[in-house]
Amino acid sequence: MIGILLMTNEKIGNALLSAAKSTFNTLPLPAIALEVCNDCDKDALLLQAQQVIKQLDSGDGVLILTDLFGSTASNLAFSLLENEKHDVQVISGVNLPMLIRTFNYPDLNLQQAAQKATTGGQDGIVNKIPVYE
Repeated sequence: MIGILLMTNEKIGNALLSAAKSTFNTLPLPAIALEVCNDCDKDALLLQAQQVIKQLDSGDGVLILTDLFGSTASNLAFSLLENEKHDVQVISGVNLPMLIRTFNYPDLNLQQAAQKATTGGQDGIVNKIPVYE
């Protein structure tokens, strides 16, 4: 079973987890939100993220979801790919459909879960154009 780490700007990760918890009685995968502020100590955050990954990884890896590509949270998450001893994968652009889709398939391996998360996030974006007569 994989773990889910949400590395986001302040309040976003916890809000997404709260919304997911209201959908499921119990979250089907272990998940933790690590919120990043722009003026936080980056080295301390990296150490904290590494500790959270260690906590979440039961041997099948950790999927890290970030909110905005290029943000401090995203940059820190992607830097973990280079230094992390655990199997991790990072996806930026997290949204609620992405998170729900990932939780809906708790038996997938890390690569499959990352693919399911990506398609869930993309499929959750709909642009309906109104028809005017």
